[in-house]
Amino acid sequence: MPFPSSPLREGTAPRRVLALADDLSGAAETAVALGRPGRIVLGPASLDPPAYGEAVVVDLDCRCLPPADAARRVREALRAVPPDALVLKKADSLLRGNLAAETAACAEGAEGVVVATALPALGRTVRGGVVHLDGVPLHTTDAWRAESTAPPPSISAALGDARTTPVPLEAIRGDALPAVLRAAIAAGHLPVCDAETDSDLDLIAEAALACGPGVRLTGTSGLAAAVGRLLRSTDGTSAAITAGPAAPAPAGGRRQRPLLVVVGTADPSAPAQIAQLTERGARHVSVNPDVMNSSFMNSDVPADVTVLSIDSGPGIRPGSARRLVSALARLAADRAGDADLVLTGGETARRVLDALGVAHLAPLGQIHHGAVHALTPDGRHVVTRPGSFGDTDSLLRIATALRPDLPHLPPQGDFPVNATPTADNHRSLPLIAVTMGDGAGIGPEVIVPALLHPDTLARCRPVVIGDAGRLRQAAAILGVDCDIVSVTAPGEAEFPPGRVNVVDLDLLPADLPWGELSALAGEAAYQYVRVAADLAMKGAVHGICTAPLNKEALHSAGHLYPGHTELLAHLTGVDEVSMMLSTPKVKVIHVTTHIGLIDAVRRIEPGLVERTVRRGHDAMVRAGVAKPVIGVCGINPHAGENGLFGYGEEEEKIVPALEVLRANGIDARGPLPADTAFFLAGRGDYDLIVAMYHDQGHGPVKVLGIESGVNLTVGLPVIRTSVDHGTAFDIAGKGVAEAGSMVEAVRQAAEMSSVPVR
Repeated sequence: MPFPSSPLREGTAPRRVLALADDLSGAAETAVALGRPGRIVLGPASLDPPAYGEAVVVDLDCRCLPPADAARRVREALRAVPPDALVLKKADSLLRGNLAAETAACAEGAEGVVVATALPALGRTVRGGVVHLDGVPLHTTDAWRAESTAPPPSISAALGDARTTPVPLEAIRGDALPAVLRAAIAAGHLPVCDAETDSDLDLIAEAALACGPGVRLTGTSGLAAAVGRLLRSTDGTSAAITAGPAAPAPAGGRRQRPLLVVVGTADPSAPAQIAQLTERGARHVSVNPDVMNSSFMNSDVPADVTVLSIDSGPGIRPGSARRLVSALARLAADRAGDADLVLTGGETARRVLDALGVAHLAPLGQIHHGAVHALTPDGRHVVTRPGSFGDTDSLLRIATALRPDLPHLPPQGDFPVNATPTADNHRSLPLIAVTMGDGAGIGPEVIVPALLHPDTLARCRPVVIGDAGRLRQAAAILGVDCDIVSVTAPGEAEFPPGRVNVVDLDLLPADLPWGELSALAGEAAYQYVRVAADLAMKGAVHGICTAPLNKEALHSAGHLYPGHTELLAHLTGVDEVSMMLSTPKVKVIHVTTHIGLIDAVRRIEPGLVERTVRRGHDAMVRAGVAKPVIGVCGINPHAGENGLFGYGEEEEKIVPALEVLRANGIDARGPLPADTAFFLAGRGDYDLIVAMYHDQGHGPVKVLGIESGVNLTVGLPVIRTSVDHGTAFDIAGKGVAEAGSMVEAVRQAAEMSSVPVR
């Protein structure tokens, strides 16, 4: 219901909208989100003002410009804006680009600017003025891995010298939101709005527009979608662009066109997305970034599917992204011919279209969130998508939508935006057993939201091995309305939204205290893992993800294992496994784990080091790193410093293993001083660090990324992942535990598990 002071009224002329984006994928995403008749214009030079009821979205192509130049382009685009037009400045949901300069330019001549950068559809929320990715603060992740600077710790920091007023969730959801925004604007401040849901963005859009026609907006495509919904409800304009699957391919010969997929992103999901196409016959051309030239293909794009990408083996060095994107785009344009195009990464897309002389696009629809299907003036079909968007099957779904008759790409089914896969599609996803851990800890509280998360349901079929009653208690504590459904076997589970499936072992009493050590909970935790391992060995599940157990509780129940790793090795009949810790900034595999330091040094020997490195190498390759660079720590300070410290342990126990590994083509470097190795890994020089003992690896990981850390057991017959935190008895039962690490643990279990063959 509009606020009483809202200037929007039914029967008035439909609002015209001018939106400004700093790259092409963002412009396309915004055009579809607004859902109005319109056009995407590549640059402000030939900009015609929007007509009534029309949305014009301008790609300013300023993501990588100096701040002053980016601000100049914003001013140029706003020069001819009609006074009654609604102005929206598209902001990157990861805060990349010239947010401060562009927002300041957008504020010139306006009554004020309201800022809302949440994008709930992708798990990107704002709490306390800080962007979170699946519950993890942006500045603690590696989302800026290809940038030359560190991510800002808050939105206010990203806005530079601008004076800001934080608008917390309680204000967003309160009746006084318009007054809160007006007060901030009157004080000359930028209101910076928290938001966790699309409903929050609806409230922000309505309150901002209620402040008057001179107020402008800065935000993501999520805010643009909220604006579109509000305008349709008030001016009677029907949506001309759908937010669902792309428009069907036109008949009459178009399907014989080749399809060129250009992957211009350093996102870790890109290799897995490319693999989905190559496994079905697509040709993949991976170009070495050091030798890019126009001879990368000796013929035009064939009448099939070609994927062009930058070789990720050497890694993308910070600051080099723009040069590589430009070179990649030139190569793509040189060989595109009349091919339809799939372009990931906003700057890549713009460079390719510029080289082809395309000045504007007509948006047709959306294949999945952010994957926008558009048409060029000469009839070429183009799909643009931000580099960091999309699940593992993103490119496959896009290619299938454009080429439904392609023999190598069988139809995958339509996935409406923000919807979970259908039952048929779900059967092709891996079944993941999620063990509940110690029921007195935070395991139940992180499992419930993690298994309801749309990203989880898009990747796998998760089934809890635990106690249904305890999960219901956790849901009640969290205030989550969901169905906790007991199933007798994982294969019987169904996955409608809002449902959590559980193989209910019913081992815990209803009055089990939260946050207290209990042998009952230790016994139950053991049984959950035992049942999950049995299911995995029988092929009834394809991966295991474990919530934390308490070692003291496990021991008090008579199960004397150091932890999950050793317990699962015993249950699956494996003599030797390795623990790997995975965070956005660093990945670490351990030669030894839960033993004393003196015993660890005694146990380390060349064969164990070699086997550990091989397990780590194989895991990284499986995760999509084709040629991992592995740093191997020494044992002593300074890795012994040529015998100055210790008794030659590095030469005796580590060097012989490295010589064998390097002879086998594995890029294992060392022995390295541990302090130097982790510093270099944190800045991206190494894909994996090999730690010799528990604290050598765990200490840096807990500094560099515990909030989103995941524990993997490498060497089992089934993939096993876990959160890299404990039972947290001090906060158990209070509803404050973060689920982001569990979401990430389930994601990695799904991506590294064996997908069932149908």
